[in-house]
Amino acid sequence: MGAAITDEQIQELAATAKPFSLALLWWGSERHRDGAAAIELEHQRRMVSLRVDGTIAVLCPGGDDTLAGVAVVTVSPEEAEQVMAGDPCVQAGMIRVEVHPGAGFPGDTVPG
Repeated sequence: MGAAITDEQIQELAATAKPFSLALLWWGSERHRDGAAAIELEHQRRMVSLRVDGTIAVLCPGGDDTLAGVAVVTVSPEEAEQVMAGDPCVQAGMIRVEVHPGAGFPGDTVPG
């Protein structure tokens, strides 16, 4: 384990948490359907666009045959479900989405 952390440090950090939604994207039964490559490219374009406009704070493409990716979304779970329902891969049955409420700490980043 790393540095010793006091109860006070934990409480201070917890007080800074901001609500986010966590979108888990799972590969669906239609992943390999006809035209899948073109649909997935439009999915990627849309996800990057949502990242650029700030709707997605962190975008993590998956790397296996089960998990297609994870996104930290800056809107409520209800709004995130609506946003994700408009995704081309979701509409084509190639990806299914689970949205969960979550929280994050301002300033956290993915290592560069």
